[in-house]
Amino acid sequence: MATTEALSLIPASVLRNLSDKLYEKRKNAALELEGIVKQLAVAGDHDKITAVINLLTQEYTYSPQANHRKGGLIGLAAVTVGLTSEAAQHLEQIVPPVLNSFSDQDSRVRYYACEALYNIVKVVRGDFIVFFNQIFDALCKLSADSDANVQSAAHLLDRLVKDIVTESDQFSIEEFIPLLRERMNVLNPYVRQFLVGWITVLDSVPDIDMLGFLPDFLDGLFNMLSDNSHEIRQQADSALSEFLQEIKNSPSVDYGRMAEILVQRAGSQDEFTRLTAITWINEFVKLGGDQLVPYYADILGAILPCISDKEEKIKVVARETNEELRGIEADPAEGFDVGAILSIARRQMSSEWEATRIEALHWMSTLLNRHCSEVLVFLNDVLDTLLKALSDPSDEVVLLVLEVHACIAEDPQHFRQLVVFLVHNFQLDHSLLEKRGALIIRRMCVLLDAERVYCELSTILEGESDLDFASIMVQALNLILLTASELSDLRDLLKQSLVNADGKNLFLSLYASWCHSPMAIISLCLLAQAYQHASSVIHLLVEEDINVKFLVQLDKLIHLLETPTFAYLRLQLLEPGRYIWLLKALYGLLMLLPQQSAAFKILRTRLKTVPSYSFKEEHFRRTSKIPYYQPYYVGGEEGDLNDNSLDMHNGVNFASKLQQFQQIQKQHHLHSKSQTQSRFVSTSSTKEVQIAEESKRSAQAAADLSRGLGRLQL
Repeated sequence: MATTEALSLIPASVLRNLSDKLYEKRKNAALELEGIVKQLAVAGDHDKITAVINLLTQEYTYSPQANHRKGGLIGLAAVTVGLTSEAAQHLEQIVPPVLNSFSDQDSRVRYYACEALYNIVKVVRGDFIVFFNQIFDALCKLSADSDANVQSAAHLLDRLVKDIVTESDQFSIEEFIPLLRERMNVLNPYVRQFLVGWITVLDSVPDIDMLGFLPDFLDGLFNMLSDNSHEIRQQADSALSEFLQEIKNSPSVDYGRMAEILVQRAGSQDEFTRLTAITWINEFVKLGGDQLVPYYADILGAILPCISDKEEKIKVVARETNEELRGIEADPAEGFDVGAILSIARRQMSSEWEATRIEALHWMSTLLNRHCSEVLVFLNDVLDTLLKALSDPSDEVVLLVLEVHACIAEDPQHFRQLVVFLVHNFQLDHSLLEKRGALIIRRMCVLLDAERVYCELSTILEGESDLDFASIMVQALNLILLTASELSDLRDLLKQSLVNADGKNLFLSLYASWCHSPMAIISLCLLAQAYQHASSVIHLLVEEDINVKFLVQLDKLIHLLETPTFAYLRLQLLEPGRYIWLLKALYGLLMLLPQQSAAFKILRTRLKTVPSYSFKEEHFRRTSKIPYYQPYYVGGEEGDLNDNSLDMHNGVNFASKLQQFQQIQKQHHLHSKSQTQSRFVSTSSTKEVQIAEESKRSAQAAADLSRGLGRLQL
């Protein structure tokens, strides 16, 4: 009925021309329709106006004929123009069919839909805001339209809508943000430009708080930084820069939600995205304060990999941020999660990049210094990683690991665990002992007290069942003891073994494990000035002891005797009568060396410099019974050299020590024989198998030959 009423109001020629294929005819019909609506509006007859709108909608905009749809759109625009200030009350009827036409299959219909809505919005201005989300959604799609003319028309409409929105006080940012957030992950470059344009425009409106909603679309903006289009990257970067400036000037910002986004983006494959994200994080750490405490672990997880970034700018910002973060002394009571930070540091310890591993260790060290009790609660979670890190290829990492271990090892239980693991690692990987052993042991001695470290190592090695490893390890420890500057105090203490209780205890502590190596025992005795015992050990050496390995160790010792470490010993040679056992020990070593070796020549040259006059002076003092200090038993005559009356000295039972050395060396000799026999058996077995196989092959060949001969005889 409404349609019939509308038909009576509009001349048939107007209705016919409204669906004509020619644009001019449709335009003229629309002008006539505009005049009719004006008259109805003046008369206040809105029911008839509603009937006209329904006619245009049902018979034209929803028509299967494209020209009808075009006519319907221009007709609805004409109705709006005719209504002027009264158009607002009919927008519920006018706008939906126009919006529906934006998805029309015919590009010309979509074009005219843009034109129609442009004219409608131009008339109603701010009253169209109630449809803003629907219009925005439609424009978002049209910005990527396949037809260039439709895109152009959509841009014109978009500019008009922006102008009106920036002037309107009816625009609801709260209702718009969900739609914006939904669209931000679209990859189409035209849509992205459209979205960034809207974000920039809305942010420029003083009454619209876009910063408060930044977490809702921040991730989308960061996503655009890696777009293939340089223009889009620039626009996104410009928008982000503006927001960052606003954050700096704003008294209240939701740092937390944005921090989560930035942490994700800091791991982006795109270099520019990483740089921007780490720059934002840097500013957040400076500005965020207490708000960021719950996110420290996540932030650290983003920073540490960037410290090793291939891009120098990223590395610089990441390092600065790391220092800023470490400078903040947060309290666990205020939400600072020590366990989470430790977990991140532990994870980054497996990074392929040295710089990242180093910073992870610095964090562990910082936490131990500030929150030691809290860290020890999580010790089991990180200890295995820390122990394995002692095998790290980087010297700097190993040294830092040892510093962390030193903090933990203040507890005796953890100290023992550390040393046991270290020995175990050396046992599994002899190359680690060879390449890094000295570095690790020396640093441990500095951090954890040399005497404590050496005594613990000796205790562990004393009961070591792998005799070959025990010998190798003791030789390594002995060489470090004799050469490392860090162990000079330990050497000084050992020199007092025969006159000082602490020195004696250290000597006895090392002796048991040093027995695994004859050369180590001899070195220890020379260092402790137990020259008579050194001579006794040398005389006990048997054929098995004097092998190539022993001679190599002896060669090293002879060269060491010429270093400042043994300057005191060389000076004692000025009084051979007083230090007769030293002289006898050195001559004993000389007799063990091959005459053509460099070590033999060095030691022989040294012994030639011993002054003979000293013997006469010594004889005079002994007959005059003038007392003088002697560090160990001194004998002046041949009979005295074999005197065992002074096997006890300063509480050290040297006779029992000699027996202990013999027992352990006996174990080594038996072990060596067992290995030799095993190799012989293995070789013999292999030969027997080869012989058996050869016999089988020979028997088979003989049988084949026999069968062949039999056939020939037949």
